[in-house]
Amino acid sequence: MSNPTLSNTHRAVRDLRAMIFSGALPAGSDHLETELARKLNMSRTPVREAVLTLESQGLLEMRPRKGVRILPLSPDDMAEIYDILTELESHAAESAASMGYTDQELLDLASAIDAMEEALAQSDLEAWAKADEHFHTELVRLGGNRRIKSIVTMMQDQVRRARMTTLYLRPLPRQSNEDHRLVFTAILNGNAKAARQIHRSHRQQAKTVLVDLLAKLKLRYL
Repeated sequence: MSNPTLSNTHRAVRDLRAMIFSGALPAGSDHLETELARKLNMSRTPVREAVLTLESQGLLEMRPRKGVRILPLSPDDMAEIYDILTELESHAAESAASMGYTDQELLDLASAIDAMEEALAQSDLEAWAKADEHFHTELVRLGGNRRIKSIVTMMQDQVRRARMTTLYLRPLPRQSNEDHRLVFTAILNGNAKAARQIHRSHRQQAKTVLVDLLAKLKLRYL
């Protein structure tokens, strides 16, 4: 016989994690357990258990008489994540450029860039972020290395959370779109060295912008 409390606890962990990573529960915000239970449509007991689990994962903290506080992202953690992503995605770009892909085979990559440009033209930053994520996911797929894909997928939640936390604080990402177009052209032309170098520079610049913003936010939340 299944344990309904255990099942609800697992669901609470899953749903609260999703709300934190999506920005629905923003970094630095405070919430009562009763409020979270109401959001999840469940009793306080599984929510309390979920909160303890997420506290052990460094996503939130329990504050006496103040409830639950969503912790800001660590700039140091994101710097490390971006260092890894930079190397793995740059390798994927280089590999993709060596594959001899046709225009048709690169259609999804091109479509992601088009979607990013259209989103910027409409000042729709959330649509831009979604298209940007699709570009990076497709780039890794085209690289053809299943282990790289697995590692990058494992880090996507944190990257998504950082993106949504800083999305409206950064300058319009026009340079990002231009970089992606250059990477696409290098892959299409089979220029592996250029694909790697352009994407590496792009990711390094993105890291600098993101980590600086997260550091400022962390100071604000202290």
